[in-house]
Amino acid sequence: MPSSSGRSGDARPGRRNRRRRSRLRTVDETSAGGLVIDSAGVHAAIIGRLDRRRRLLWSLPKGHIEPGETPEETAQREVAEETGIIAKVAQPIGVIDYWFVADNRRVHKTVHHFLLDAVGGALSDEDVEVTEVAWVPLGELDEVLAYADERRLVRHAVALLGSATGTADPGAGTE
Repeated sequence: MPSSSGRSGDARPGRRNRRRRSRLRTVDETSAGGLVIDSAGVHAAIIGRLDRRRRLLWSLPKGHIEPGETPEETAQREVAEETGIIAKVAQPIGVIDYWFVADNRRVHKTVHHFLLDAVGGALSDEDVEVTEVAWVPLGELDEVLAYADERRLVRHAVALLGSATGTADPGAGTE
């Protein structure tokens, strides 16, 4: 019986028909942003961006930390740039880290998230990277946000808000 080549139909034993993969350069990126709560404590400002398939994906505002900025300063700046809302950091709510490939690079992204209180400004989608912005009731964020890690962070933040105010769900029953 002839020996197996390891692949059916391969004329050269021991050789696999592999696609050559170019090595991607790995880079680390750090961003900051967060959950912006309105003055009534019942709505959050979120942003919508179109993905490659032209689907609108809702997420928390965030962006790259500039040289000399703290994550808290970046969160406040990015919220203002992407939503038009002026907000102040109340407390950290967590860090998300993930990997993706873009521009022939393998990117390890770390995003610092904060709970922010809206103190001024007006909702605006002037940022070219943002397609839409909206105030969404806290209780609806779990259904609206596109990314599981952000939904998990929001549930944690809402629980923190509830324990701080003595209520179970600060967004319940809002329109």
